[in-house]
Amino acid sequence: MSDVTQMSLKAVRDGIANGEFRAREVVDGYLARIEEVDGKVGAYRQVFGDEARARADAVDRGEVSGALAGVVIALKDNICTKAGRTTCASRMLEAYRSPFDATVVRKLEGAGAIVIGKTNLDEFAMGSSTENSAFSETCNPWDPDRVPGGSSGGSAAAMGAGLCSAALGSDTGGSIRQPASYCGVVGMKPTYGLVSRYGLVAFASSLDQIGPVTRTVEDAAVLLNVIAGHDERDSTSADVGVSGELPDYAAGVNEGVEGLRLGVAKQYLSDGNDEAVKAAVDGAIEQYEGMGAKIVEVDLPHTEYGVPTYYLVATAEASSNLARYDGVHYGHRTEKARDLVDLYATSRAEGFGDEVKRRIMLGTYALSSGYYDAYYLRALKVRRLIKQDFDGAFEKCDAIVCPTTPTPAFKRGEMVDDPLQMYMNDVYTVNCNLAGIPGISLPCGFSEIGGKRLPIGLQLLGPTFSESKLLRIARMYEAANAFAGECAVV
Repeated sequence: MSDVTQMSLKAVRDGIANGEFRAREVVDGYLARIEEVDGKVGAYRQVFGDEARARADAVDRGEVSGALAGVVIALKDNICTKAGRTTCASRMLEAYRSPFDATVVRKLEGAGAIVIGKTNLDEFAMGSSTENSAFSETCNPWDPDRVPGGSSGGSAAAMGAGLCSAALGSDTGGSIRQPASYCGVVGMKPTYGLVSRYGLVAFASSLDQIGPVTRTVEDAAVLLNVIAGHDERDSTSADVGVSGELPDYAAGVNEGVEGLRLGVAKQYLSDGNDEAVKAAVDGAIEQYEGMGAKIVEVDLPHTEYGVPTYYLVATAEASSNLARYDGVHYGHRTEKARDLVDLYATSRAEGFGDEVKRRIMLGTYALSSGYYDAYYLRALKVRRLIKQDFDGAFEKCDAIVCPTTPTPAFKRGEMVDDPLQMYMNDVYTVNCNLAGIPGISLPCGFSEIGGKRLPIGLQLLGPTFSESKLLRIARMYEAANAFAGECAVV
């Protein structure tokens, strides 16, 4: 049997279905790979070895079936599971065991998938490097001295190192796409509301979205088919299509791009982009033109306001969402309190890390009396302008092509003491969340730094609910390039 850890989700699924290998062999292969490699990467917070083996045996006996039967999935540790703990990489929830599974978990298991473990993240999904986890750092599988990105760094690193068939992350301002870019894998943020957020521990409720992290674009389409759809448990879940019927995202993924219009915005082609990133993205645009796509210029004039707008909206919502963790209602409870006020203050001081505290304070300030109109309300108005920019651009094009990040992965520790510089890593990703549109990052080349190959990501953005077309455009570029789907040599 070929090494399953180097296979795509689709190849693993089809191999099990065709009897080429058994689900138990797949699980054992990944568990062995995790044992061998994850000590260097640190992608996983928890591994469910016994549960995964038992589930695989049930698949092999024919007791479990479905579109993902035997496929091994990793989950970001802010997605609730009855198995193990759901910690959000925070001391605040270090001992928390969820009494229910998130909707996406129920859908995955209903399709026969095997959840092998929970992956590391920036605490409460707040960060761009997975250095903010309260428990451990995650390393980039292409170069352990560099970050995997964040906040879904564990999921992206697990995929990049061949430690699962696919993973789920959450994307609030680029937290799937940015680490996917850094780790050389595919990461998709669906349209807001397309995938249920029920069971996703909230950071910023109007921005958060669960999405797939995979080796190939086709794998992302297959996984999206399973997790997408309306959910009555989520009041923000979208009921799209005729009677809520969704398209088969994998059906037209190989149809080609001839005649499609791809937009290029000058605001995303900044002189501040790394030279290798600029060359790779320019090369991808030329390739698309060679495939028959029409390249058109579009204007997104409010792009520069995206980061400050995001860090007002997101922190304000974080301040509200995280107020429940006070040592009484939820979360860590101090043993040192002198009175009730001290119980609240000390529990939160002990339970939250520095970056979470920073964002809570920023958000509380923005929402406070006398500052609400000047900060939060104004940010909401600019958010609307950003959405209008995209609406106008999509009248001229089917999708926008741009870098996912300005640079390849940076060194661990390089930006820990400079949060503003860290926030600027999200400059090309946050506006997608503010506008509620879908985006996908896929590998488009490598940068050679210090003798190491570091992946570069190409980002595609589309109108709301245009996932089928975005996946098709991404797949056509992927199919033309041999580096797509490469696994890091850890």
